[in-house]
Amino acid sequence: MTFLQVIDCKTSRADELNRLMDTWVEATQGKRTATHSIVGRDRADATHVVEIVEFPSYEEAMKNSHLPETDRIFREMVALCDGEPSFTDLDVMRDEQLNKIVVRSFFEDVVNKGNVDAVDAMCTADYREHDPSLSSYDMGLAQAKVENREIMEAFQPVATIESLTAEGDMVCVRLSYKGRHVGAYKGMEATGRDVSGTGHATFRCQGGKLAESWWNFDDLGLMQQLGAIDV
Repeated sequence: MTFLQVIDCKTSRADELNRLMDTWVEATQGKRTATHSIVGRDRADATHVVEIVEFPSYEEAMKNSHLPETDRIFREMVALCDGEPSFTDLDVMRDEQLNKIVVRSFFEDVVNKGNVDAVDAMCTADYREHDPSLSSYDMGLAQAKVENREIMEAFQPVATIESLTAEGDMVCVRLSYKGRHVGAYKGMEATGRDVSGTGHATFRCQGGKLAESWWNFDDLGLMQQLGAIDV
């Protein structure tokens, strides 16, 4: 179970504390069990600083706390604080990465169910799509729907998300797909051939919606499977 430790302190030396965190990251490289660390400053009180550190489990957190480097940094941190910092230990009950949810919905509803119109509720009004296989590398939602509808109808693809990573407002997806050439595609009449391939997509999210995307697929491999290019 994911475990969080929240460190709450008051300090008039926040910049020094921030540099100390850099020292801890460098000193524990290859040893620490922490996977994520966030330091925030209270907008209403510049002396109020909160650090949130994520671990895979409570047991891994204990391993981290027993590192000599962690103990040394902790003592130096206390010296920078105006009083003893407080600690709150949290077992994570729910972890929702909301940007991942909208990206998963895109593949489930738009790609696998073939409902291209579902993007209207998923995308911002100024959504931009970048895909070298489309007629333009930079196009808006309306034109993207037209060209993606052709792909959906031509191949009726089913996509599988192999891995999905989120950081900030960006979500990166590694995927595979299978389909059958049952409709016209780029002037080619349906061949009835089964097709499969892999690809990557990166999405920029804004306000819980998709604002921009970048796509890369093995288009050469697809053309070879359709018989348009000799292997």
